[in-house]
Order: sequence, then structure tokens, then C-alpha cells
Amino acid sequence: MEEYKKTCPVSIILECFGVKRSTFYYWKQECKNSQKRDDIADKIEQLCIENHFIYGYRTITRLLKKIHSPVVNQKKVYRIMKESGWLCRTRPKKVPNLGKTYHVTDNRLDRDFQADKPMEKLVTDITYLYFGNCRLYLSSTVDLYNREIVAYTISECQDTDFVPDTLNQLEIPQGVLLHSDPGSVYTSKAYYQACIEKGITRSMSRKETPADNACIEWFHPVLKSEIFYLHKWRNLTKDNITDIVKNYIIFYNETRIQQKLNDQSPVEYRKLVV
Repeated sequence: MEEYKKTCPVSIILECFGVKRSTFYYWKQECKNSQKRDDIADKIEQLCIENHFIYGYRTITRLLKKIHSPVVNQKKVYRIMKESGWLCRTRPKKVPNLGKTYHVTDNRLDRDFQADKPMEKLVTDITYLYFGNCRLYLSSTVDLYNREIVAYTISECQDTDFVPDTLNQLEIPQGVLLHSDPGSVYTSKAYYQACIEKGITRSMSRKETPADNACIEWFHPVLKSEIFYLHKWRNLTKDNITDIVKNYIIFYNETRIQQKLNDQSPVEYRKLVV
């Protein structure tokens, strides 16, 4: 076609070949687009290889703009990378299965942290244990009568089984009040059903009001400050952390005195009425 264009108008050439003018220009544009796509694909491949395929299509799009300055749609970069098998090859992030909000409860505890007998009012919460090379979570349950840790669970993930595992450690009388914050695990269907099966009356703090669950909010910082922050241990494994927390909870329940318990430990205080 390019040879004939020098001597004949394009319209006559197209008429001789029986090709519509619109079709010709469509083919011409497609050839340019194909060449352009090949050029962009080459640059994307180069960036992916140079960065060992650790970047996703969004980052590659930004790098294209930063290094080569072409205006490329993010969706086009994704399509090219997907078709060529160049998408990010790093390990996908694990998202905890916290479940959807199933049932939110009123604040029945209403900051009344006094109980007349053991296992009448319980409070529970979850805290992180990011020490050494581990990321663990601690679920604790406190009896408000004597501030005793009556159940706890340590896990690597905060999923819907995490809190019910803590509940299953307890022999709970019917109608006991169990207070928590309105976090995802406590509003999940699994937690709701576990409480119904055990005859637990649920209570929840108001949103973003940690003072509504002050007793358990006090315990977790104390645990961390008295064993982890104080000793500044390094290179801790999961087993190390589990053993340290277990031993501390034994110490806290049986030995550590509290002024509000008349300078007795939680277990000593409980034995006065048992």
C-alpha cells in the first residue's frame, strides 16, 4: 500500500482492492496500537524482571509513569501482566476470617465492675503479642468478682474460632453476664451461637469506648509491661511466648496481690467464699 500511495490517491487504491475507506483506517490504527502495545509490554516485562516480580500491576503502572513517562491505563497494565503471567508472585496476604457483623448487644454491664459471687460477671478481650519473631494474639477472660483470669487462648490468627475456644474452657452457670467490646469476633455468628448454647447473657461496650471494659483493658498492659517490656527478651518463639504468658497468668492468679482484693491474690480472695 505504501508503494502505491506515492503514485495514486488512497481512494483509488482502496477501490481497486475492494476495501472500504473506514476499514483501511481501522486496520491502520490497529497496527499502530499493536506496535504500541508490544512496546509497553516490553517495558512492563523489563520492570517485572528487574524487580523479581514482587510488584503488582498498580506499582508497575506507577513505575512506568516514573521511569518511561507513558500514559498507560492501569487496567491495560493489569491485562497485559495477567495474560503474560507477570502478576505479583509474592505470598498472598492472609486475611483473618472474622466474619460479618451478626449481632450487636447493648451495654448491660454499664461499668458496674462489682460482683457478689464468682462467675457472676465476666469480661473478655483480645490483645496482640508482637514480640521476638512472632505475631500472636491473646484472648483473656476475667472474673470481676476477684479479677482472676479464668480462661485464655493464644493463637497465631484472630479468626471466628479464636474466642469460642476460650469460652469452651469454662464451666459457666446459666445467665452469667459476659462483657466484651463490639469487635468483629464478638459480633460474629460463631460467637453469638456459642453464647446462646452456654446460656450466656452478652454485653458489649459502646463503640470506641474502652473504659466500658476497663478491667480487662487494665490487665493486658500490665501483663506486657511486667514480663515483656521489663525484661526486653529477644528472639522469642511462639513456644517461648506461650510459656511466658502461661507462667505469668499462674503468678498473677495465685501470687500477685492487689489492693482492691485487700492485698490478696485473686485465688486467695476466691477461697474466702468457696
